[in-house]
Amino acid sequence: MENNLNLYYIFYTVAKHQSFSLAAKELFISQPAVSKSISKLEENLQTQLFIRSSKGVRLTEEGVILYKQAENAFLSLKTGEEQLSRRKELGMGQLSIGVSNTLCKHVLLPYLKDFIKEYPHIRISIECQSSFHTIEALKNGKVDIGLIGEPESKNNDILFFPVKEIQDGFVTTKSYLENLKKRIPTECSDIDSETLLSNAVLMMLDKDNLTRQYIDNCLNNNGLFNMQTIEVSSMDLLIDFVKIDLGIACVIEDFVKKELEERTLIRFPLPFSIPKRKIGFACLKQTNPSSSMNEFMQFYFPSYK
Repeated sequence: MENNLNLYYIFYTVAKHQSFSLAAKELFISQPAVSKSISKLEENLQTQLFIRSSKGVRLTEEGVILYKQAENAFLSLKTGEEQLSRRKELGMGQLSIGVSNTLCKHVLLPYLKDFIKEYPHIRISIECQSSFHTIEALKNGKVDIGLIGEPESKNNDILFFPVKEIQDGFVTTKSYLENLKKRIPTECSDIDSETLLSNAVLMMLDKDNLTRQYIDNCLNNNGLFNMQTIEVSSMDLLIDFVKIDLGIACVIEDFVKKELEERTLIRFPLPFSIPKRKIGFACLKQTNPSSSMNEFMQFYFPSYK
């Protein structure tokens, strides 16, 4: 095919100039080489393409048909080269990121703001989903990068780059906690937190979420099982629910920092401590990542290769 393409380009150049000698000058080859190439193409196609005369050459009817197609093909190739050159010059590209709604709002947006200023021509698409589904999307090649909580089980196919340490916690309102205590029949004036939890409406993310799985492990390891739970898919919804006195919600404390400072929400005292964990960007180990993915990762992690 490579040799045929060369023959077609010589044919296209001869037809464009209607001259073997002018085509030879443009192509930087000898006129006999041009003539030989045209004869070879005519032999391959078993069709006469040019009518030769002392005044030069002109296309046959068959030659006109082939020239129109060759012209379109080589113009398309030229356009493609120009587009590639423009993409390289402007740094154009496409990047897909998987992230949960909550991490998108509280963590990803500030990162994107700085990156877009530096690379305004990279088109970014965002898939909002749980960290669990983001990991699956990474493995299936549906997203380039994920912003996730650090998985508890290590995966040799995934590289994880931490960007923030977070603290999970349980929060509620002062009025809910006071009313909860009134509903618990006891002779003791001081009700422990385990008793309160077992009688409260506990609001958590759904079980497919990595945050939920992490908290479930912490609860189970401390002997807390089968509590009444409302499950939702968004941490923002958890925060909204707890603000209307619906129960006790498990949230990332950084995301309710303002509410805790203003005392519209209060920390629920647990009988145990929840270890901090990390969130960060994740990507597959690849030998040939896209240029846009390289730009993003090296922008924030210079050691990434």
